[in-house]
Amino acid sequence: MLDVLNPADPAFARDPYPYYARLRAAAPVARVPLANGTHAWLVTGYDEARSVLADPRFSNVPPRAAGRPRPDSPDRRARACLERHMLNSDAPDHLRLRRLTTAAFTPRRVDALRPRIEELTDGLLAQLSGRLAREGRADLVDDFAFPLPVLVIAEVLGVPEADRDELREWTYRVGSPADALEPGAVQEAWTSLHAYFTGLIAEKRRRPGDDLFSVLARDARDSGDEAGAQDGGLDDGELLAMAFLLLFAGYETTMNLLGSASLMLLTHPAELAAARAGGPAHWEAVAEETLRHGSPLEGSTWRRTTEPVALGDGVTIPAEEPVLVMLAAANRDPARFPDPDAFRPARHLPGGTRPAPHLAFGHGPHFCLGARLARLEAAVALPRLFAALPGITLDADPATLPYRPGLLVRGPRALPVRSG
Repeated sequence: MLDVLNPADPAFARDPYPYYARLRAAAPVARVPLANGTHAWLVTGYDEARSVLADPRFSNVPPRAAGRPRPDSPDRRARACLERHMLNSDAPDHLRLRRLTTAAFTPRRVDALRPRIEELTDGLLAQLSGRLAREGRADLVDDFAFPLPVLVIAEVLGVPEADRDELREWTYRVGSPADALEPGAVQEAWTSLHAYFTGLIAEKRRRPGDDLFSVLARDARDSGDEAGAQDGGLDDGELLAMAFLLLFAGYETTMNLLGSASLMLLTHPAELAAARAGGPAHWEAVAEETLRHGSPLEGSTWRRTTEPVALGDGVTIPAEEPVLVMLAAANRDPARFPDPDAFRPARHLPGGTRPAPHLAFGHGPHFCLGARLARLEAAVALPRLFAALPGITLDADPATLPYRPGLLVRGPRALPVRSG
């Protein structure tokens, strides 16, 4: 009998991999009992995960059994609006919504951000160095891994810097299980996010700039609710959902990547020394191995079967069943990654025996739009961090670090360090 999965358990959040390993060994596709009394199909095998992520029979429209609030509540209406984004849609709507933002994340546009990312990184490191000099301690998540991607995506999207702390708190809540937080915290976050983005879009229409939100708001303003979808633009509800998704996805993945990579290097001094001696290719390998070993996206968005689907070793998932691809589990499948629980950046160095492509950014039509930007920020930030602060050490037992609960995103919530 399968163990009950409780995503709100701090011990599970800190280290879910033993559970995933047991589950994958029993069955790479399994119907799992959840702590809230429901069941869901979890996909933990690499081959099965790639198959599901590319199979149109698995709809991205959220399953009804995914723990939604009551339909008549204000937070339900706010959540329903903000969840109309492209990750929760199928073709042709998904293609239309994705096309509207692709131009902002082309390789040329992303690579052109490097000088600004370098400038922002150096500014944050100067502040971090000052705090370490004054206090002897700092938190790499609060002081570096969080503010850097927020500053970057805020400039791309046009989000005021002063709002970042509130937005971080609200997005943390909506990405966590409700039973891991204070009563009403998730509901309040949904209504606050809806009100915030409603006001931000109105401001962009009054005072447009050259940022992405201004462009999207201008185009949606001229289209109207119904005509927007018909003409290929955004209706007002889709505009709010797009704003929420781009901000949430724009910093959460990169924050977790930077935090997890820093933790791995601080606890693997030989790998840190190799990266320092090896140059850009080694730092890129550190980022890729972190994406595999400590997937910042623990799971994909929820899917549901539109018809019975045979998957894996004689397993058939019935129609209208909730399905969750565990990217973190698939990226440690021993059938595809030798010694999967070891942190070995050398796997990804040029000339070596390359492992299977990791699934940290998904696979198929919903592959993460911001993958190149996340990689660029890591390539800039990590070597600068450890060059500016060569003597920092971890100031906590790694086994006690807090991680955010849930099955969506994963990374340390705090990373205390002290000066050397």
